[in-house]
Amino acid sequence: MFILKRQDVEISSVQHPKRDQQILILHYQGQTFRLISVFNASQEEEAKAFWRDLTDNRGKACVLLEEPERYSVWGKVRIEQLASEGAIAGDATASFFTQAGLLILQALYIDIEDLLGSRQAGLFQKDITEVLRQWRFPQAESPEAINYLLTMDPVSALQLPPWQEHHLNTLMQELHRLGKAYFGNATFAERALEALQDMSAGDRGQFLQWLSQSPVGKLWQ
Repeated sequence: MFILKRQDVEISSVQHPKRDQQILILHYQGQTFRLISVFNASQEEEAKAFWRDLTDNRGKACVLLEEPERYSVWGKVRIEQLASEGAIAGDATASFFTQAGLLILQALYIDIEDLLGSRQAGLFQKDITEVLRQWRFPQAESPEAINYLLTMDPVSALQLPPWQEHHLNTLMQELHRLGKAYFGNATFAERALEALQDMSAGDRGQFLQWLSQSPVGKLWQ
């Protein structure tokens, strides 16, 4: 649809009807959009390619917000739809999506420790701490919180962080970037995805389908 500047829009947040979390909403000319994915300032081409794919190939009503420090893609949504249905089509905030993201994070961490040693694993922990802090992931604000995320059992945990779809897009993007930096190639991806075998077949299938349609899906194929 449109490429917009920050001064063109208003951004607010609404309470999710079923979860203890806020959802960012962009307002533009009487229309409302919800955050789908965020890109760094250096990822202009990736952001525009993802936006064009959604609008031109998948028929989605989306806007691309261009800011000095980042780009973000937002999909059209009706606030009343969110309130009445308690969910948004394509919303990847179900707990098993976060579960899958944590399993892949932990698998990559273990892989680095086993193959590259404890020193490299420590450096990776510092790197992922900075990533989650920079992108303001809920319940990932301290080294202690990150250590918990790296060692907990996501499958049996009674409560998982309330991450939203844009958090998961960012997590998968940054995990691939870090994995490639540590191993020098993308061979780690297949091994990391094997961790999803701990999930139920149905949940695993839904996550992999979502991942294949995400902005970083091609990286993990």
